[in-house]
Amino acid sequence: MAEVALSMVIDKLVSLLNEDMELLSGVHKEVEDIKIELEFITCLLKEADARAVREDGNSDGVKTWVKLVRETAYRIEDAIDDYILHVQNHTDRDEQEQHGFGAYLCKAASFLKSMKRRHEIASELQDIKRSIYEIGQKRKRYGFNISEKEGSSNDSIVAGNKTWRDPRVGLQFVEDNALVGIDSPRNELVDRLIHGSASTRTVISIVGMGGIGKTTLARKVYENQTVIQHFDCHAWITVSQSFMVEALLRTMLRRLYEARKESLPKGIDRMDEEELISKSREYLLDKRYIVVFDDVWNQDFWLNIEHVLLDNKEGSRIMITTRNAEVAEFCKRSSLVYVHDLKPLPLELAQELLCRIAFQFDVEKQCPLELKDLSLDIVRRCEGLPLAIVAIGGLLSTKGKDVLQWETLLNRLSAEFEINPHLTYIKKILSFSCLDLPFYLKFCFLYLGMFPEDHLIASGRLIRLWIAEGFVKRKQYATVEEVARGYLTELIQRNLVQVEWIDSMGRVRECRVHDLLREVILSKWEELNLIQTSSENLIGFKGISRHLSVHHRANSFSGSNSKSQTHSVIVFDVDGAPESLFKILSTDFKFLKEIDFQGVPLNHVPEELGNLLQLRYLSLRDTKVKKLPKTIGKLQKLQTLDLKRSLVCELPAEVNKLYNLQFLLAYYTIYDRNSNLYSRRGVKMPNSLGNLKALEKLFSVGMDTHEGNEFFTELGRLKQLRKLGISKLKTKHGVALCAAIEQLNHLQSLSISSIKDDEFLQLQSMSNPPISLKSLCIRGRLSKLPDWISGLQNLVRIGLHWSTISDDSLKILGVLPNLLKFQLTNGYDGRQLHFEQGYFQKLKELQLRSLNGLKRLIIDEGACPFLEWLSIGPSPHLEELPSGICHLNSLKLLTFHNMPNGFARRLLPNEGPDHWKVKHIPNVVFHCSTNGAMQCYAYKLGDQRLAEVLH
Repeated sequence: MAEVALSMVIDKLVSLLNEDMELLSGVHKEVEDIKIELEFITCLLKEADARAVREDGNSDGVKTWVKLVRETAYRIEDAIDDYILHVQNHTDRDEQEQHGFGAYLCKAASFLKSMKRRHEIASELQDIKRSIYEIGQKRKRYGFNISEKEGSSNDSIVAGNKTWRDPRVGLQFVEDNALVGIDSPRNELVDRLIHGSASTRTVISIVGMGGIGKTTLARKVYENQTVIQHFDCHAWITVSQSFMVEALLRTMLRRLYEARKESLPKGIDRMDEEELISKSREYLLDKRYIVVFDDVWNQDFWLNIEHVLLDNKEGSRIMITTRNAEVAEFCKRSSLVYVHDLKPLPLELAQELLCRIAFQFDVEKQCPLELKDLSLDIVRRCEGLPLAIVAIGGLLSTKGKDVLQWETLLNRLSAEFEINPHLTYIKKILSFSCLDLPFYLKFCFLYLGMFPEDHLIASGRLIRLWIAEGFVKRKQYATVEEVARGYLTELIQRNLVQVEWIDSMGRVRECRVHDLLREVILSKWEELNLIQTSSENLIGFKGISRHLSVHHRANSFSGSNSKSQTHSVIVFDVDGAPESLFKILSTDFKFLKEIDFQGVPLNHVPEELGNLLQLRYLSLRDTKVKKLPKTIGKLQKLQTLDLKRSLVCELPAEVNKLYNLQFLLAYYTIYDRNSNLYSRRGVKMPNSLGNLKALEKLFSVGMDTHEGNEFFTELGRLKQLRKLGISKLKTKHGVALCAAIEQLNHLQSLSISSIKDDEFLQLQSMSNPPISLKSLCIRGRLSKLPDWISGLQNLVRIGLHWSTISDDSLKILGVLPNLLKFQLTNGYDGRQLHFEQGYFQKLKELQLRSLNGLKRLIIDEGACPFLEWLSIGPSPHLEELPSGICHLNSLKLLTFHNMPNGFARRLLPNEGPDHWKVKHIPNVVFHCSTNGAMQCYAYKLGDQRLAEVLH
């Protein structure tokens, strides 16, 4: 992983060398020399890392060398940051100097002080140069050089050590007693191999994370007698991460001939790639074949194999196993593809598997009652991963039924993964996925170790932290946030990150890391000395920790130690008053780039915040902070300021100096008891925000104190805006707002709220809305639906609240080609709402909330054919559920909010006359509030408690 740290430093050096020469006055040669040396060392690092892994504890010299390189990289980065800050601060002071003799003396003193500091930094860079030279000399002592053939880390492991044993080999040959829950997927895949897609060549791809059982499932399918008898010839090939095409084809031909007990073609060992392809095509021309490629890692594989295994219209099949979903997708370019996404075992099956292995030598072969709960706790730690369950079960089989030994293993499980020979191979197998990552993803993946075990990670938060750390590089025609989302998607496709929540627009909103993959991450973080995930306080903290993840007792922190090289601090679930911690961070951690206090009971931010001139990310989300210090204007590098759901209701004028600010997230929420909904209120901002030209998200701004149109003139200058929220808008602001929005060509999300529910919004004057708009939310009265909405061809989500639209508006919205979510809240005065046939053809989510005058709802057959979630209520006058709901075959969830008891009783099973309308829907849920209380209870249809509430 060291090449990642070094690559980031080289990028910074290149950027610095491209700056104005005056900025590098006196140190340009040192910076250039350091860059050249580091580029050479980077070429060696991958091999050094691989050798350290390969020799597995027998390469202390190499590991020490790699560690030394990392520490030097961090030292260089800090020196560069220190130098740039010094030069920029001195330049800023010069620009602020006044004229006169007194000013001259001050300037002269400042110049002398500046020269002294520049000399100190130049000396530091000279010392770093000497250190890099010594690193090169040490490398020669350990005898590793640039490989003649560049390959992946795993290939270097295998190639460099012939005695190295791949722990994955035995996974093909798992005994039946170590299998549970395999019958259903095996039968499904056997059926697809034999009957699916008739005569067309088809790729069957089994996708899942390492250790999930892909190879085992594929082998059981491949060895099924029905499969063997159905195909004329078959072959199984294990693919390495960097395979040789000729060797792969030669192995495949051998297996195909051997399966039919035929003599190998003469000269097969001397055939080149072209001859091997021709011989393969010739041999398979009239045969129905099945070929399995196990453990495929990248898309290049299919480019090399797609023309070898020809589509002979005989019903041939290719089966691949892979950790990377992109591999399966890539095959679709030239073949039919079926993807089988292999999931972790559910808890019951996981416990069955554990006990089956743990008591395999027991006469009764049953888990005793006193070990039932312990076995459940153990499999919970495994999170359904068969590889880990089988390994731990095997270890437990040596411990009999001793409760104390089982408890000891559970409590020491993390340590056992590192030292116990029964379990160490688990982490090795999972580590292959990490080693295979391209360098730009490695630190992104390792950074996930900052979050506690089982923590749900908000993707937006993670992405902005990545950006602040410098992990994400801007690409042409894409924002840095879009690039970062691409990184997250790639980690998900590689089955290194699990998706927990996808919103109606198809975006991943929450994710997490499998506990065992987190163990892999933490082992890397510990090795790199970059994180302290278990620290409850900083007392006694020693050494260099690039990143700190802090838990509990924040009030006991002390600033007595040197912590100047820490770059990020994320604080979770801290009890007590954390103000002292925040002050220590602001005073002693001068290189901090990230401070995240989300959800911490922080009440006050000190003036010393302005000391953190490197700060790029500040999150006070869900804290009790009411005011920001004016010194925030000094944070010239700040990219993210997250104040969501804090108590900050007004920003100081100094925020206009934050020229690099990209994400300003600031609003607080108010609960409306009548509608059982939360509404958002934006913060007050100064008029002069036109300097924030880097701003991509501004959500949201309260307009209640703005009288003129100056704010909107400035708003129109923010050409990079992608997301905008405006609240407490007055009628007179409508025309100016529309004029500003027309200038925001990149805008994708727009939220507009009036100052009060009955205030009309004048939004008709916009003639050229941003064509990229995907999300639109309007809260306030509308005289009619704005004409420009009909032209929003890319609109995915729309919300209309208190808008009093007409029934005809549904026809305008219903033909929008990409609309997925429609929310209508207290915004319709009619008695009948009609969703006509042919409209809303892509809609997946429909919310009809607080439509108090609605008496009749009609849904025609052919309307909303792909609707998955329908939410209704409160609508006290709605007489009955429309019969057309039975045509919504895709509906998965139907929710009702505070509907009349009589309406709900009609849907009860057995006694309800309208139950037939909803019996095809998997989940029907009633949300009921009692006596106007804020407490709301949810009851699923069929729950006896619901019948009791309604009667």
